[in-house]
Amino acid sequence: MKKALAIILSIVTVLTCVTVLASCGDNGKNPSDTTASGATEADGTTEGTAAESDLAYVKGKGKLVVGITDFAPMDYKEKDSDEWIGFDADMAKAFAKSLGVEVEFVEIVWDNKLADLNGKNIDCVWNGMTLTEDVKAKMETSKPYCTNAQVIVVPADKAEQYATAEACKELSFAVENGSAGKDMAVENGFKYTEVTAQSDAVAEVASGTSDAAIIDLLMAGAMVGEGTGFAKLTYTAKLNSEDYGVGFRKGSDLAAALNDFFAASLADGSMEKVATQYGVQESLIK
Repeated sequence: MKKALAIILSIVTVLTCVTVLASCGDNGKNPSDTTASGATEADGTTEGTAAESDLAYVKGKGKLVVGITDFAPMDYKEKDSDEWIGFDADMAKAFAKSLGVEVEFVEIVWDNKLADLNGKNIDCVWNGMTLTEDVKAKMETSKPYCTNAQVIVVPADKAEQYATAEACKELSFAVENGSAGKDMAVENGFKYTEVTAQSDAVAEVASGTSDAAIIDLLMAGAMVGEGTGFAKLTYTAKLNSEDYGVGFRKGSDLAAALNDFFAASLADGSMEKVATQYGVQESLIK
């Protein structure tokens, strides 16, 4: 009896050891813990973390989606037309053609541009975008292609009175949400109200709701003054100097592709031809 009991206990002990060793051997992992690429959680790799080529993504869907706002002379529509034109719009069309894809323009809320970009609602922001440090930190950007400045827009009959930033300290300003114009208002200690677009900021001044606006010099040159829709407005003080660039998702290879396209377009004269058509040739960076 004692001998039989000893044999049974020996068998139980062996089975217990086998179970423990098996558990230690797989570290508690199931085959499903290994990713499709063969990497496991242990090396910190998870499925889908490898950067996808944006260039391949755009070519695969056959379309480059460009985020813009109504911003003459860069992106705008002529009266009774549904076609987006302007220096930026025309260059975006040419770039898309060079990639062998169609182009689609999507009007965005400027303050939401990063969310739209990262959410793949758009593939790039191509709208006279100032290359601020914040933009360059959060987006993959092209090389600068145009110079610009932020300027103060006021009624033409008050231009002499408000010729400098210092003289405008007591004015109420309208600025576009998330824009370089807003940055200048903050930097100069101006009182300001945020609106959806730069064109809205100009309209605020025209209606008398705001005393002044801060917008891009290139836009001011096309939008205010004699011969424009806001003939009774003008621009005065330049608040800074800045560069325009195109923004893509961080790490996107489309930025390098665009830089190559810009270089080729400058070399063959086509970029300057488009710039001259829209009156921005003096701002073109060559």
